[in-house]
Amino acid sequence: MDLHEHPELSMQEFRTASIAADYVEKLGFEVTRNVGVTGVVGLMHNGTGPVVMLRADMDALPVTEATGLPYASRVTAKDDDGVEVGVAHACGHDLHVTWLMGVSRLLAGHRERWQGTLMVVFQPGEEVGRGARSMIEDGMLERFPKPDIILGQHVMVGTAGTVGYRSGAILSAGDSLKVRLFGRGSHGSQPQTSIDPVIMAASTTMRLQTIASREISPRDSAVLTIGALQAGTKENIIPDEATLKLNVRTYDEDVRDYMLGAIRRICCAECVASDAPREPEFTPLSSYPLTVNDAAATSRVGGTFTSWFGSRAYETQPAAASEFRCRRLFVT
Repeated sequence: MDLHEHPELSMQEFRTASIAADYVEKLGFEVTRNVGVTGVVGLMHNGTGPVVMLRADMDALPVTEATGLPYASRVTAKDDDGVEVGVAHACGHDLHVTWLMGVSRLLAGHRERWQGTLMVVFQPGEEVGRGARSMIEDGMLERFPKPDIILGQHVMVGTAGTVGYRSGAILSAGDSLKVRLFGRGSHGSQPQTSIDPVIMAASTTMRLQTIASREISPRDSAVLTIGALQAGTKENIIPDEATLKLNVRTYDEDVRDYMLGAIRRICCAECVASDAPREPEFTPLSSYPLTVNDAAATSRVGGTFTSWFGSRAYETQPAAASEFRCRRLFVT
């Protein structure tokens, strides 16, 4: 609950990182702090064997929590644009940090059950696509042992005490971008002298939704979400620009390329239709490749970490490449 009450924005996870680092250090891990700004790496050597990396992300979202829970976040912070925003763990990264701390304690307390090197990584900046890159740029691949396997989990809605998994594609590729649309401002009493970017943005928003519904085959998967539409400051002034922030999720590289191309085509066409003074400006915000679980590795997981160290602490069952399994965990 403490982590949930005290969320921190991406690349600002100083308190969370300190709590995680202090916790695993007391368990006997060799801890390196401030890897890629706020990243934490903990190593526990326990004889010869594979290097197993467990990873959890730490950052929260710029969202005001409205759950009314006694441990709800009341935190505010400034985002990258200097705007004061509410902050909440709406994506569950507080649970990710908690489970990694718990697994660290479990494995540190049962070293007789495994051999090798355990690497726990608390990663910053997952929501903005900068955390992992910043850790790599800070020499993570050279400063620490190379993992034989990386296990990263994500909390989802489901039955308590179960883990869902499959080989092959498991998480979609994600691309986020900002689109600035340029018009010509005017007073609200003289709309004929303007090129209204609000109308331009509204038309673009509606038309963009037809990409997935009318241009992508029903046999494929694609999602386009516009999470922000911002324009103007006063009700009787037509602004001179509007901004869209959007996110695309796909499972196929050809579909991804088509979606991104169609977004550019539609935005540019709407600007031409509005007689905009200049073309739209596209700024990438983040880009994540498709997550594909290794088939051989997944066949050994089935909800267990310690099977990688040669013991079987949990029930396991292989999953076929096309099958998604949800197994209940039983500690033996």
